[in-house]
Amino acid sequence: MNLSFLHKLTETGGDWVIYLLLGTSVLALGVIIERLLVIMRRHKEQGATLDLLASQPAEASIDDIRKGLQKGSVLERIAIDVQSHAAKGVPIVEAQLETRLALERNELEKRLLILATLGNNAPFIGLLGTVLGVIRAFHDLGASAGQGPEVVMQGLAEALVATAVGIIVALPCVASYNYLQKRVNDLMLEADRFGRTLIAMLASEA
Repeated sequence: MNLSFLHKLTETGGDWVIYLLLGTSVLALGVIIERLLVIMRRHKEQGATLDLLASQPAEASIDDIRKGLQKGSVLERIAIDVQSHAAKGVPIVEAQLETRLALERNELEKRLLILATLGNNAPFIGLLGTVLGVIRAFHDLGASAGQGPEVVMQGLAEALVATAVGIIVALPCVASYNYLQKRVNDLMLEADRFGRTLIAMLASEA
């Protein structure tokens, strides 16, 4: 039963693989645009807030800093966590900061796994389409004896398209994943520095 299915699969050629790759490329494009908009907006908001906070006087308190934070922003959530756990001591506040940063990173990296998966596997999916296309090309050659090598050469050329499509899909996925991951790391570094600054302020006030 399973062998029969495999035989039928090999006779389909690689056309369906190309359509699969084209479908996944649309999905990848949607993820790239959506994540890019979210991360760039976060960069703009966070950068503007940090620039504003840099102009705060040295004697400013955490309450003063919180007034300059955008409602619902990552920095505000960090400030709330730090201030709400201040009475428990610096080690507890630092642990809470790490937890908050992990949650924020998880939110920013949402759906980036799709890009990483497609970037790593699209070439292999394309290669599968090529292999299936080659099998069908030789099958057609055997079924059309006497028609010359043109039959198999045409089939091989069509089969190689699947590999090319797989590579074309993979390249922007890998590039976008690396770029977005770098932007997320930059955001988290700034947020961590902000949180550490608040913790230092708590320690100095103690």
